[in-house]
Amino acid sequence: MQGQERLCHTGPSANAPQVYAGADVCKDWLDVYLHPIGRALRLANSPSGLRQLKRELAGFQPVLVVMEATGKYHRLAQRSLHDSGFAVAVVNPSRPRFFAGALGFQAKTDKIDARMLALYGEAINPRLTPPCPQNLEDLQELVGARSAAVAERIALNNRLGAARTAFLRTELSRLIKKADTHIARLEKEIERLIAADPVLLRRRGIIQSIPGVGPVAAIAMTTGLAEMGSCSNKKITLLAGLAPIADDSGDSSSPRHIKGGRGQVRTAIYMAAVAAARCNSDFKALYRRLIAAGKKPKVALTAIMRKLVVLANTLITENRIWTPVRP
Repeated sequence: MQGQERLCHTGPSANAPQVYAGADVCKDWLDVYLHPIGRALRLANSPSGLRQLKRELAGFQPVLVVMEATGKYHRLAQRSLHDSGFAVAVVNPSRPRFFAGALGFQAKTDKIDARMLALYGEAINPRLTPPCPQNLEDLQELVGARSAAVAERIALNNRLGAARTAFLRTELSRLIKKADTHIARLEKEIERLIAADPVLLRRRGIIQSIPGVGPVAAIAMTTGLAEMGSCSNKKITLLAGLAPIADDSGDSSSPRHIKGGRGQVRTAIYMAAVAAARCNSDFKALYRRLIAAGKKPKVALTAIMRKLVVLANTLITENRIWTPVRP
């Protein structure tokens, strides 16, 4: 697999139990637990540490290796294990934690977390998670860096507005100029990477064809919702954190609320929904209808956000740009 050696797994004996591995990943190391044999080990979260881990795992041939999504710290281990032929599932961190609570485990340590991940893998058998393409992973990192840089620039501008000392105002103005340059360089590199990938370029073009969706929102949706076009509308709204979640019990029926999902993408979609409610005739009519029905503005905008994601998912599935009248 592209220069990475694929380990030769020795088959387990007929009476050997099926082994599940849980890997609790942090910046510097991995805590690994093999269930049900009870073997625990700690290794460096580095290429050398992963080589040692794969040698350990090769002797047990685990059915599944389960790890939590950690932003980016799990990516090296996920890609390395996947490329060496191991089945890897990356799960939402809250789920193994709830699972541990259901089993009565209140304490939380890295070793316990690794064990809970292995038990979770055996009980739930989560879906395999292949690593995303390297170019998409690079783009996601750059888009996240741009969002952080924009937030820093906003904070600097707020401080500048409150500053009264001439020296401080000069210093803040200098930092703002540096932030502007940094953001511009990030945007240029993001554009270069998208232009170099015909698939991403087409997806971005489809999403941006929707009136109200600008370049920033289109890039956020292209990189942050890479599953678009390959899953149902219900699934994509869940991934974006825009699906109304029921909260009923007995005779009580509570209002639906959105929760979870990918916050950074949802923020970009919110800004696109605000623009779409003003300049897209269909969404403008929907917004007015909801307000006339007594819905609060934020509830109406959330509905538009959900419609935007569903529309983008449909267009990418059909591989066509937006048109006023559907073909």
